[in-house]
Amino acid sequence: MPKLFISLLPLWVLFACAGSSQSATSPDSTAMQKSTTPPFHKKTIRFFTPDEIPVTADLYTRDGNTEMIVLCHQAGFSRGEYIETAPKLVSQGFDCLAIDQRSGRGVNGIENETHRAARSRGLPTDYLAARQDIEAAIDQAYEHNHHHPIILVGSSYSASLALLIAAKNDKVKAVAAFSPGEYLKSVKVGPALHDLRKPAFVTCAKEEIPRVEDLMHNMEPDYLTFLRPKTASIHGSRALWASTPGHEETWIAFNLWLRKKATR
Repeated sequence: MPKLFISLLPLWVLFACAGSSQSATSPDSTAMQKSTTPPFHKKTIRFFTPDEIPVTADLYTRDGNTEMIVLCHQAGFSRGEYIETAPKLVSQGFDCLAIDQRSGRGVNGIENETHRAARSRGLPTDYLAARQDIEAAIDQAYEHNHHHPIILVGSSYSASLALLIAAKNDKVKAVAAFSPGEYLKSVKVGPALHDLRKPAFVTCAKEEIPRVEDLMHNMEPDYLTFLRPKTASIHGSRALWASTPGHEETWIAFNLWLRKKATR
């Protein structure tokens, strides 16, 4: 165990320098960071699902990045779930597409525009209906990534969808699931994970560990990285927010998985 901690420490230091707003830095070091860190670009885009719903998404890019992540939010939220997380991932070499799924509302001052579009057309906005939003986003990201497979990230109900999609979609090379569960009516996630033969990162709040362990028991252990947080943490990808106790532990493990497993 001590060797593992030593190997992770430099990654934490790198992350703190690149992304944490809570790190203590001198004016000189802050100026150096601004002058040496390439800027990222952000733009809002729209693309269509098979049932002709426009999906709204924020595309975060940086010159020189060679990897692509699709970021999917939890219930009641929007692409605003990732306004803090996406820039940090971009700084580590990953372009990001943070999407609004039709099942959601808003968070961090960002309304879910895909939900509004689906409602205005009288279309379903349940969890399973959002699957085609995620699949359309994968197609979009795959094109952006020059037809190279992408990494898929889900949060809560979208974590469950992400696991199911990753098992069958060749455009996805790895998947991260924050607090997955049996949230989907008429579809069981656990049994389907026997077919998931790709790197998977899974974590959850501390009190959710037994439930998520049960969910993941059908998956081949060689493909699974399961972070069981030592602190309470929180449900979904909010575990990465700086306001969440223990977020450093989650970031260390997630970044290590991205480097060692997801980008092979």
